[in-house]
Amino acid sequence: MFHPDAMADNSKIEWTDATWNPVRGCVKLSPGCKHCYAETFAERFRGVPGHPYEQGFDLKLIPGKLAEPLRWKAPKRVFVNSMSDLFLDDVPEAYIETVARVMALADWHTFQVLTKRAERMQRLLSTRLAFAARLPNVWWGVSVEDRKYGLPRVKHLQAVPARVRFLSIEPLLEDLGPVDFTGIDGVIVGGESGAKARPLDPEWVRSVRRQCDAAEVAFFFKQWGGKRKAAAGRELDGRTWDALPASTSAPFPDDARRLRLLDEAEALAAPWLTPPAVLSAAAST
Repeated sequence: MFHPDAMADNSKIEWTDATWNPVRGCVKLSPGCKHCYAETFAERFRGVPGHPYEQGFDLKLIPGKLAEPLRWKAPKRVFVNSMSDLFLDDVPEAYIETVARVMALADWHTFQVLTKRAERMQRLLSTRLAFAARLPNVWWGVSVEDRKYGLPRVKHLQAVPARVRFLSIEPLLEDLGPVDFTGIDGVIVGGESGAKARPLDPEWVRSVRRQCDAAEVAFFFKQWGGKRKAAAGRELDGRTWDALPASTSAPFPDDARRLRLLDEAEALAAPWLTPPAVLSAAAST
């Protein structure tokens, strides 16, 4: 599930430390999107003057946040675009490239990029974003919720020339059956939470866990979910499962170097900070 970027440097998501949202808003694509927490949160504030989500869940580039990770004074695992999808069709390629170049600059953080637009991610990481595909501090991942929509995304991810690949199998909506985990480094599994949460069968989770064990893939069980997420907890068969891919990030820099790199990130963001540039870019790549 998603969390608002108001708490960007202190996330409550179990598998990350922080969220970073240089894009806000999204478009529903598949059954996993049906009860989107991010949309529910954002739409509460539609029309509230001055609120970050005054435009609800409409797509919006947020160039003022591009340099944000370089301002944080400790290394973090960073979930990229918890309130959007970096590879949405209407996000300009040039803007996606800028996000990737910031991730390359802030190499002491581990960035976790998750998308349902696996085909676009595969194409860009094989062409314009080839420089970013093999960054050791970036995990590239896809969401998987079922066999029809979710599993085909795995094949696109496997075709990406990435250093680290991961799956977010959340919300898991059915038994996935046999899954090819070739080239996958980590799997996160979770049930849906909220008033309209769809049920999660423990056997679906165990099946994924067994296959991860056989394929030597890190397995992380995030939550059972449901209407009372906290009460349901996150234990599976009497314990928690917390394995994640190994992080390969650079040492945290001294202040002088971090500030020099912050200047570089702000220079990358500068062309996007002029409103006409943002508006015109949205119509092109």
